[in-house]
Amino acid sequence: MIDIEEGDLIKIKKDGVEYKGTVMPSIDDTIVLKLENGYNIGINIDEKTFIEIIKSKKEIDSSILDNKNQDLTAKEKGLPNVSVIFTGGTIASRIDYKTGAVTSQFKADEIIKIIPELSDIATIDTDQLFNILSENISPKNWVDIARAVYDKIKKGSYGVVIAHGTDTMNYTASALSFMLRTPIPVVLVGSQRSSDRPSSDSYVNMICATKTATSDIAEVSVVMHGTISDDFCLIHKGTNVRKMHTSRRDAFRSINSVPIGKINYPDLEINLFSDRYKKRDEEDLRLYDKIEEKCALIKFYPGCDPGIIDFFVEEGYKGVVIEGTGLGHVSSAWIPHLKQDIPIVITSQCLNGRVSNRVYDTGRMMIKAGVIDCEDILPETALTKLMWVLGQTKDLEEVKRLMRTNMRGEISKSTGYIF
Repeated sequence: MIDIEEGDLIKIKKDGVEYKGTVMPSIDDTIVLKLENGYNIGINIDEKTFIEIIKSKKEIDSSILDNKNQDLTAKEKGLPNVSVIFTGGTIASRIDYKTGAVTSQFKADEIIKIIPELSDIATIDTDQLFNILSENISPKNWVDIARAVYDKIKKGSYGVVIAHGTDTMNYTASALSFMLRTPIPVVLVGSQRSSDRPSSDSYVNMICATKTATSDIAEVSVVMHGTISDDFCLIHKGTNVRKMHTSRRDAFRSINSVPIGKINYPDLEINLFSDRYKKRDEEDLRLYDKIEEKCALIKFYPGCDPGIIDFFVEEGYKGVVIEGTGLGHVSSAWIPHLKQDIPIVITSQCLNGRVSNRVYDTGRMMIKAGVIDCEDILPETALTKLMWVLGQTKDLEEVKRLMRTNMRGEISKSTGYIF
């Protein structure tokens, strides 16, 4: 059999049918090809099979290196500079066809090369801050990202895009919303399916995120698919967004608020749904990167032992957020355990709607115990906000005041229409 390597572009003829594609990791006498339509096919090779190498992997790699840099083309067009910071996640991943697992393998410059449309939007510079899946993101990483964004803005970036895993992207988005005061757009983007899959949403998401980074929306936002089709992406405020489905391409939704807007694809026209966002150059650049990591988010459930609160206090935690039931309640057996010298914040498991501890007796007892109810703030956002607030002050009364103050759009004035 002809000597071929992974990455070669080849043609196979068998049983009167011709196949053309790129050689993928293969086993035994079967060659796996990625066809031009993006799908993969396995072809069993025998003595009657004809194989022709159209272009070797070395030739393909050489042609990519010889191509004129797309950033220079964008510069020649006088387009604005957008910095893309890669942190890992599915958008920077590919399938390992030997194991079937998805791992973070792409480098930043590789992704930019395979999305040439970006050169029609902006001059792109890329940084690989780290390359980890989002479940491994920690509060320390939030600080690293915030500092990297701050540096990019100081150096003159017109907009910043952060490529991030989707599973914890809402935590990072809300944390950055409190840590940064930005005069330019800061956009988080990810994908539900790895970039080398035919059904990947990464290309459209990245293109729409880059377009948003050149807009007037100068705050932290999340840009992801608005439907399962490639027709538009939604722009979500960083403090109001949540991943609502494990695998659908339109998994992200704004909670208790409408999205800021949407970006139609492929014309990239931005339609705004709200004018309640910071405009470009409205704020001066500031970085508030001190956070208190020792905060916990716990979920109340029937029969849950209230001693869990005492446990966190004894372990040295500086604050606790509780996902309560309905209007923000816990069992009456919890009341004595809520009287702590650390802030106890109450949110709701319901997501939509507001916490109100003035309706039922249990709620009023919780207020007397000193809990902090935070209107319609999301539990994850309450956690990142509490970490940030405790990084600014340890005074309990000031913590209560700040947690109840709408700072970055995390608390709405009233509960209204839900998108």
